Amino acid sequence: MSRRHEPHPGHRSVSGGLARASVFGVSDGLVSNVSLILGFAGSGVDNSVVRLAGLAGAVAGAISMAAGEWVSVTSQNDLIRRELDVERRELEHNTEHETQELAEIYESHGIEPERAAAAAADVMRNSEIALNVHAREELGVAPDELPSAAAAAGLSFVCFVFGALLPLVPFYLSSGLTAAITALTIGVIAAAFVGGIVARFAERPIWFGVARQVAIVLVACGVTYAIGEIAGVKLS
Repeated sequence: MSRRHEPHPGHRSVSGGLARASVFGVSDGLVSNVSLILGFAGSGVDNSVVRLAGLAGAVAGAISMAAGEWVSVTSQNDLIRRELDVERRELEHNTEHETQELAEIYESHGIEPERAAAAAADVMRNSEIALNVHAREELGVAPDELPSAAAAAGLSFVCFVFGALLPLVPFYLSSGLTAAITALTIGVIAAAFVGGIVARFAERPIWFGVARQVAIVLVACGVTYAIGEIAGVKLS
């Protein structure tokens, strides 16, 4: 059975993708805003105040999420470029060792030693191809396929707003306890859906992902609603 070659000791593990930005954008928007909305609803304020708080929370949270994602992806890309520079220098100044390392990688995939050595030598004849192959095998990235920080930030913004606005809809259609219960129901259903997707990505049991995400929403909403009721804030 083949196994993935372990990264070079001089490298750190680097990975990422837009799927993470979208899933966690929806999840964060849902959890944070349904909690905020129910906190205000629990205080007994007018529907207009709940709607304003929900909209403000959606926009502020989306901006924060997008900014954080932009910084995260930019930093990740900087790290990858640094690691590629390290690998490029290794290929230039330690060619024999890198050729042997590549041959060992091929052997770990089940290729016979002689054929692995020949394939490694052939790859190493072209510096750009060699860098590309080593980057994929050792770092798990493609040098010419780095994620876009702007795309990740934009996707995070849109997904956060989507998740944040879902529980706000009932407060445009009804009010009071009815709207609060409906918002919580929407939040739980959406949380279950997101939890299932996350579990699928992580190859964990679907029930575990659903239960965990729903529990997070219920606890967060319970705490904020209780705080709202205790505070009893009245805005005129």
